[in-house]
This record gives sequence, C-alpha cells and structure tokens, in this order.
Amino acid sequence: QVQLVDSGGGLVQAGGSLRLSCAASGRTFSSTAMAWFRQAPGKEREFVAALNWNGGNTAYSDSAKGRFTISGDNARNMVFLQMNSLIPEDTAVYYCAAGRIVAGNREAYDYWGQGTQVTVSF
Repeated sequence: QVQLVDSGGGLVQAGGSLRLSCAASGRTFSSTAMAWFRQAPGKEREFVAALNWNGGNTAYSDSAKGRFTISGDNARNMVFLQMNSLIPEDTAVYYCAAGRIVAGNREAYDYWGQGTQVTVSF
C-alpha cells in the first residue's frame, strides 16, 4: 500500500501561482510514476501532469504545458506541482496519484491522495 497526502491548495487571483505538494509513504518503491489530476465541479477527473521516478520523464496535458511544472524529490518521497499564470478555468480539486507507468488515464494509477482545492478568482 502507498499512502499519499496532498496539500498546498488555496485561493489565488488570476495570474498568480501556487505550489502543490504530495507526500508519499508506505510501499513507495512499487510506484514508479507519480501524477497530478484535477476535477472541477460537474466534470470528469482529468490528467494534468506526470513524472517517472526512474528516468525523470515528464508528461503534461495541453492546458498545463508552459504553465505548470511537475517535479520530485526522491529522497523525501515527495512530488510537487508548480502552477504559474493561473486562470479561473484551473479551479478544481487537485489529486496526487501513484502508479507504475506515466500515463494520462486514471486507470493507470493505483493510489490517490485525498485532494486539495485550488480556486482561482477573476
């Protein structure tokens, strides 16, 4: 089992920045990929970004490219999502996820954090 605790959400004005954190514990060696997803009210949970621990490969959704950066700290089993130039459409609950491969579909991830709310005001 892998436990994930995500944090760092909050209220920010459009154009601002936030940094989300995800702390992993448990059998973390079984999960080589970490990702961030988000879910806005009334919408499906969607992929934002992912990172492969082994090779450092990253992947981003089109909406995240150029504005968000995913990074990891292997020694502390932590993953971060730096979000810049935020827009109101980024408002959602953001979830950290752990899995075995970098992928954009939810089914590829076995473990999920509890979510952290990000609200971007006009």
